[in-house]
Amino acid sequence: MKKMKAIDVLDNKDLIWSETEKPRILDNEVLIKITATAVNRADVVQKNGFYPPPPGASNILGLECSGVIEEIGKNVKKRKIGENVCALLSGGGYAQYASCPEEQAVPVPEGISISEAASLPEVFATCWLNLFHEANMKEGDTVLLHAGASGIGTSAIQLCNLFNCKSFITAGTLEKISYCIKLGADNGSLRHERPFEDIKKWAPNGVDIILDPVGGEYFEDNLNVLSIEGRLLLIGLMGGTKSEINLGLVLMKRQRIIGSTIRARSPSVKGKVMNDLYEKVWPHFKSKKIRPIIHKTMNIEQANQAHEIMEKNQNIGKIVLKIS
Repeated sequence: MKKMKAIDVLDNKDLIWSETEKPRILDNEVLIKITATAVNRADVVQKNGFYPPPPGASNILGLECSGVIEEIGKNVKKRKIGENVCALLSGGGYAQYASCPEEQAVPVPEGISISEAASLPEVFATCWLNLFHEANMKEGDTVLLHAGASGIGTSAIQLCNLFNCKSFITAGTLEKISYCIKLGADNGSLRHERPFEDIKKWAPNGVDIILDPVGGEYFEDNLNVLSIEGRLLLIGLMGGTKSEINLGLVLMKRQRIIGSTIRARSPSVKGKVMNDLYEKVWPHFKSKKIRPIIHKTMNIEQANQAHEIMEKNQNIGKIVLKIS
């Protein structure tokens, strides 16, 4: 069995760069020699034992990567050996090599570097799946983004701008709010200072869509500021798993509550999302209408420090890990 290096999680939750088996590809898969990966909140949760990978997925952390295709399966039609790609993974990104179905890997956008491209697949795919496939976002909608300075938040702000939608954000510091407004958010509120009162002032008729990684702590307030026929997209549980729910409000306002994760979706769904991004979003990187928002670029052997930055909520945008 051929070997490579990858991040291993020790019993004490330390991350070490050690030797492991190199992945083999199936007939519909590509093998990517990884240039860079990026840190996602899901990586931290998995490291701590609360988010196991889907059946059949790699146990190695990492839900995205960029790099060069080194090998292709016999049924692969679109991707080519030597092509620079970025890919949405179910796991395996914190490594020298990763495999994935060909439809989950798309060419690196023009106008950005291959290492910058590692910051794109997970957050833009999550935003596209939820805002467009699940919530049917359309021009003129008003969107509330919790954790607005996160990778997902900064990506969603840019997508709202691109498709002529208003966005309001919540965040933990004034610095983050200022950054998000400069990026294109219409306004923002500190999450620990009654943000929902501000949201009601800015959107007196309610917001059309809420993208929420917090969960229980915000659930009731989310419903209160959600419009008639508004859509609440629950994509994380940072604020707990339990909450009160006013079913009368949901019924009378015809609201929709949608639980959504992308990791365990089928390759065909992920492929559709990645193809949509390639066709409808990727061209805007060249024109600079959209850009990667990267807090810091580090070496893969600094994965512990990178996770600490995320655990302390110090980042604005993504943390990229380069793999030499």
